[in-house]
Amino acid sequence: MKMYLISDNIDTYTGMRLAGVEGAVVHERNELLQELDKVMADKEVGIVLLTEKFGRDFPDIVNRVKMNRMPLFVEIPDRHGTGRKPDFITSYVNEAIGLKL
Repeated sequence: MKMYLISDNIDTYTGMRLAGVEGAVVHERNELLQELDKVMADKEVGIVLLTEKFGRDFPDIVNRVKMNRMPLFVEIPDRHGTGRKPDFITSYVNEAIGLKL
């Protein structure tokens, strides 16, 4: 099973390539859709890493693909850091299980 990166910048792509993760750099909506179609057709890919910018710019696409059973889609911060609030994990858990931690 392989990992695959879809990044919006060359720096994240280069870093992941140094770690042995293949991927692509895309910027436009159509490019993202084409790359997602390609990676979802590859049965060897088990995890797809997406930079967080795609979640901000194209939430409809990212939310739709996250609903697939395979591959697993994970949003990662890029070289600019995360765009999430500092208490993201706690609020996510609170929302998921309905308990305040």
